[in-house]
Amino acid sequence: MIVCAGDIETFDFAIPIGIGLINSAVNLTRLCLFDKPDYLIFIGSAGSYGKYNIFDIVESSSGANIELSFLEDKSYTPLDNVIRTHNMTFNDETIVNSSNYITIDFELSKEFEQYGVGIENMEFFSLCSVAKEFDIPIAGIFVVTNYTNKEAHKDFLKNHQEAIDKLIKYLEEKKLIIKK
Repeated sequence: MIVCAGDIETFDFAIPIGIGLINSAVNLTRLCLFDKPDYLIFIGSAGSYGKYNIFDIVESSSGANIELSFLEDKSYTPLDNVIRTHNMTFNDETIVNSSNYITIDFELSKEFEQYGVGIENMEFFSLCSVAKEFDIPIAGIFVVTNYTNKEAHKDFLKNHQEAIDKLIKYLEEKKLIIKK
């Protein structure tokens, strides 16, 4: 089953599950309860913490929920905030960070790379959590639309359509979707 966030990231071959950590978790749980898929592939956009360039494609099976306040040593969590599913194989095991907030402090965001976190996407951690609970293999395939800086939203909007076109082409080349 291929899923996506929805809104401006809707595809005719993917089921939209909602934007952000909560909506995506609730809606994916509902899907899994009524028709548990054999596997999940989440597709969408991401912001780069610096390692990846605009329009790079990043595959991952690991999600995190690390907040900026943690990097500033202003918070902690007793929860497991990194999920490494390792049930789909990729050459690059970049961890995808998820939050309901978009990072715009590029200098601070570079610190994520010290933890093996390379990109951010608002939904992936919650999807990894649901997939783990239901014992469903999951993968994420992301296209970088912006860097995590003050221009993040502007660049996301400017690059979004070209990025989505590149993501679709990549999925076709990998034979994950059939070209129309």
